[in-house]
Amino acid sequence: MSEHGTSARVIALDDHRAGRDHRRGRCAALTAYGRACRNHAGPSCYCRVHEPEPVETAPRSGPRRGPERVEVAADRWSLLPFGDAAGADDALAKALEFIRRRATGAYDVDVFGFDRELTEQVCLPLARPLYYHWWRVATVGIENVPRQGHGALVVSNHAGTLPFDAIMTQVALHDEHPDNRHLRGLAADLALRLPVVGPLTRKTGGTLAHDADAEALLRRDEVVGVWPEGFKGVGKRFWDRYKLQRFGRGGFVQVALRTGRPIVPVAVIGSEEILPMIGNVAVLARLFGLPYFPVTWTFPWLGPLGMVPLPSKWLIEFGEPIDTAAFGPEAGDDPGLVFELTDRVRDTIQQMLHRNLMGRRSVFF
Repeated sequence: MSEHGTSARVIALDDHRAGRDHRRGRCAALTAYGRACRNHAGPSCYCRVHEPEPVETAPRSGPRRGPERVEVAADRWSLLPFGDAAGADDALAKALEFIRRRATGAYDVDVFGFDRELTEQVCLPLARPLYYHWWRVATVGIENVPRQGHGALVVSNHAGTLPFDAIMTQVALHDEHPDNRHLRGLAADLALRLPVVGPLTRKTGGTLAHDADAEALLRRDEVVGVWPEGFKGVGKRFWDRYKLQRFGRGGFVQVALRTGRPIVPVAVIGSEEILPMIGNVAVLARLFGLPYFPVTWTFPWLGPLGMVPLPSKWLIEFGEPIDTAAFGPEAGDDPGLVFELTDRVRDTIQQMLHRNLMGRRSVFF
C-alpha cells in the first residue's frame, strides 16, 4: 500500500507495461478504478502518489516464467456506493442503514450545508459514469493540489452551456487525489436560488461566491473552487471556445492573499464541445430570469434529445500552484498586486489551454 493515501492504488503491473509507460513519461500504475494514471513518472516508473513499497513474496523454485506482479490490498468494490466485497447482503444492509439515517436525520451537515455522506454515497456515484465512460476524463497534475490539512484555491476556466465542468472537476479531485479531497465550489446566487439545483449545490459542497465564505473555507484548509469567468464563460458562443473571458476584478486573488493559501490554476479541455452554443434567445432569457437561453447545434432542433451533451474527450490539468503566503495578508489591499496576480493566473490558464489543444488528437477520441 502506498504511504501517500488510499484514493488511487496500484492494482497490477508487469515489467513490459512499466517500461512502455515510463518511456512516455507517465506513471505506470493503475488507479483504483482500473484506469491508467496520468501523472508524470519519476525514475522508478511511478509518480509520487503511486510509489509502491516492496511486497514480500515466498521464494520460488525453478526458473522465472514471467514478469512479477506488484499487488496491494485494495478492494476496488469497496469504493462503490453501499457496496463491498462481502456480497449483496452487506450492500443491502448498508443501503438500508443509509436510508434509516436520512429518514431520522442522523447525519452531519456543516455550517455551509455540505452533506459529506450524501455527496460520497449518492451524488459522486451518479456523476462517475459521465466522468469515466461518457467523457472519459483524463486528469493530470493532481499532485499539485495540497494534501489534507492544507487549503488551496482552485481557479478554472468555465464553459459548456451547462456547468458540467465544475462537476467533473469535483469528481477528479475526489477520485484522483490521494486524500479524496472535496471541492468546495463558489456558486452564483442564481444557481443557489434554483429549485432542486440550489439545495443540491449546497449539499455537495457549494456555497455563495462571496469573499467571507471563501475566506472561511480556506482558513478551514478546504479546497475551494472558483470560476472567474462566471456566466460569460459558460454561456459564450462556440466560435469563442477556449478564449478566456474577463476574470472580474480579482476578488479570488484578494481572498488567496488574505488567507495565504496557494492558487492552483486548472485548464479543462472538452467541455466547450458538449453543447456547442450558437445563439441566445434574449427574450426567453429575460422571461425566465436566466443569464442566457441557449440555442445549440442540437437544441431545440432535436427536442429533448438535443439537451443530451455530446461525448467529447476531456482533459483536466491541475497546474503548478502559485504561492501567495510570501506577500502577507495585507497584500490583499494592494490593487496593483491583485491586478498583476489576476492577469498571471488568467495567462497561465490560457497557455495551458493552448498547449493541451495543440496536443489533442481529436474532439471525440
